[in-house]
Amino acid sequence: MSITLEDVKAALAAVVDPNTNKDFVTSKSVKNVQVDGGNVALDIELGYPAKSQVAGIRASVVDALRKLPGVDNVSVNVTSKILSHAVQRGLKVMPNVKNIIAVASGKGGVGKSTTAVNLALALAAEGASVGLLDADIYGPSQPMMLGVTGRPQSLDGKTMEPLENHGVQVSSIGFMIDPDEPMVWRGPMVTQALQQLLEQTNWRNLDYLIVDMPPGTGDIQLTLSQKVPVTGAVIVTTPQDIALLDARKGLKMFEKVGIPIVGVVENMSTHICSNCGHVEAIFGQGGGEKMCADFHVDFLGKLPLQLSIREQTDSGTPTVVAEPDGAVAAIYKDIARKVAVKVAEQAKDMSAKFPTIVVKND
Repeated sequence: MSITLEDVKAALAAVVDPNTNKDFVTSKSVKNVQVDGGNVALDIELGYPAKSQVAGIRASVVDALRKLPGVDNVSVNVTSKILSHAVQRGLKVMPNVKNIIAVASGKGGVGKSTTAVNLALALAAEGASVGLLDADIYGPSQPMMLGVTGRPQSLDGKTMEPLENHGVQVSSIGFMIDPDEPMVWRGPMVTQALQQLLEQTNWRNLDYLIVDMPPGTGDIQLTLSQKVPVTGAVIVTTPQDIALLDARKGLKMFEKVGIPIVGVVENMSTHICSNCGHVEAIFGQGGGEKMCADFHVDFLGKLPLQLSIREQTDSGTPTVVAEPDGAVAAIYKDIARKVAVKVAEQAKDMSAKFPTIVVKND
């Protein structure tokens, strides 16, 4: 019995991507199918980085095709192709940054910067090209969290090179000031500094730029929403009511300015006693999920209140690189994949498809 292209597609329509919960035919991930007698070869092209998922996805596709009568050999190549996605109306995607993701909170002290750095590292671990912009001008913490020191260099006198550690490019005002020097700046100076950090850093072909936002809904947030092409926002909160109150304001702010909410991360969900293993929801429970239900957004995951997360981040080796195979790193990586999948499902940026129209008056 000869195998047809329709047979192959029918078999693949029954294989569901565990990250998108869609079959590979519906998601249009199947590319370059070739059938030669009993030999079947094809590509699976994912719209998100998935280095840790490649073996499992390949195995599930191969198993499904080998069940077809007459199949002798199956060759499956799994790749990722990260595209630029649509941003706010009136703004254009940056030429060297495909997707900008803001990590924000309405309130300080909820672990936003820790989430941002581990999200960036998790996306990089999955094979993406990732940058991290420290937009907290008054309290830059990413140089310490990533273990990066030194001053940025300029090769052309106009732009500065990002510093790098753990495979992530990073730019921060913290590289340019003394660690003990307070930023006694008014709003216009702060917003100008943010734009310079973003636009004058020579980012090298990023799939994702994670922006670690300052807490609140002030000048920087307004500048970001009006002048920076943002693909989506991740909201970080803790379970207690007072944090959720501010997180809801942050979420509504992004909705008002047309920036999609990728989802919500809940930090400090539970505390596990290091002596007896007792699990206790110190700050309450279910707050993040309820917030997501109220606003119809995705709940990306929750993280424990754990001493090691703080120690590793303070030492410049955040959890994803300190314990890459640990339970907490697995949570961060799962959140990162959900973020990347959600971004991949958004409308693609089509600005490059249209020619520039010039009207001349003779």
